[in-house]
Amino acid sequence: MSYGPLLFLGILFTLASSWVGLVLMPQRQLGALGQHTDTNTAAVYPQARAGEAQQGAEHYRALGCVYCHTQQVRPEGYGADIARGWGRRRTVSRDYIHDKPVMLGTMRTGPDLTNIGERQSDYSWHYKHLYNPQITSAGSVMPPYPFLFETRPIGPMGPSTNALALEGAFAPAPGHEVVPTLRARQLVEYLRSLKSSGDLPEAPVKKEEAQ
Repeated sequence: MSYGPLLFLGILFTLASSWVGLVLMPQRQLGALGQHTDTNTAAVYPQARAGEAQQGAEHYRALGCVYCHTQQVRPEGYGADIARGWGRRRTVSRDYIHDKPVMLGTMRTGPDLTNIGERQSDYSWHYKHLYNPQITSAGSVMPPYPFLFETRPIGPMGPSTNALALEGAFAPAPGHEVVPTLRARQLVEYLRSLKSSGDLPEAPVKKEEAQ
């Protein structure tokens, strides 16, 4: 008696079962996730990113930020992420429904950026940090990104409202100013859009922190 067909069917069933369990079921479960509306405040979370912030996500990926920064807050008991103030709760699948691709990161050479939009919302801080991290974070190992900015002579109407307020060794030559390029502005919009404090059924924010 030949056991070939029986062996083939056994292998096929094993592979099909694995595919259903590892691919199809998670896709049906996670693919159906949508925005959550808070019944108390009517706030919708997560919000889709605006155009400039979405473009900034592409710059974030192209510049390799994902290699030094994560975007995933571990739950209490599995690390000190929440204690460090990197997030007010653990991150869950719903946090990433608007992200394609999801940039979880693999290494924390720098701090987690999951909630950097709430931790640091000031435009000026972000621009100075990108221009040269030593301005805002002395001792940082993050490289500077001066190519995201333009150094130009100050026009007859005076300094631009977008010019960076730089002092000391970081100041441009007299009569010149440093202004962010479109690429820098879009990247900062993306960083400011990274907020993960929405109160979700599967990951509630602690009541004392939500007040």
